[in-house]
Amino acid sequence: MALLVWIMVGLAIWHGTVWLPDYFYGGIVGAFCGALLGSVIVGLILNLGTIPGQSGTDLLTGVEAIPGAVLGIYLMWFLGVRQLRAEGRLA
Repeated sequence: MALLVWIMVGLAIWHGTVWLPDYFYGGIVGAFCGALLGSVIVGLILNLGTIPGQSGTDLLTGVEAIPGAVLGIYLMWFLGVRQLRAEGRLA
C-alpha cells in the first residue's frame, strides 16, 4: 500500500512541472520518470528496503515521498540543462 502512496505523491508533485520550462532530460516524460522513481527510491531507503502494508501506511508515508520526487525532478532538470548546453541550444 505504501508503494501506491509513494507513486501517487510523485505523480502529484510531477504535475507542478507544467509551470517550469521544458529543460528536462527526456522532456516532460523524463520529469515524470524522475518524480516516480525518486519518490519510490527514497521511500524504500527510509523504510530500510521494505514496503509497508496497509496497516503500516499512514500520513507520514506520503510525506516520505516528497523529497524523493523533488530530487528526481531536479536530477532530470540538471541532466537536461547539461545536455542542452553541450548541444549549444542553451546559453
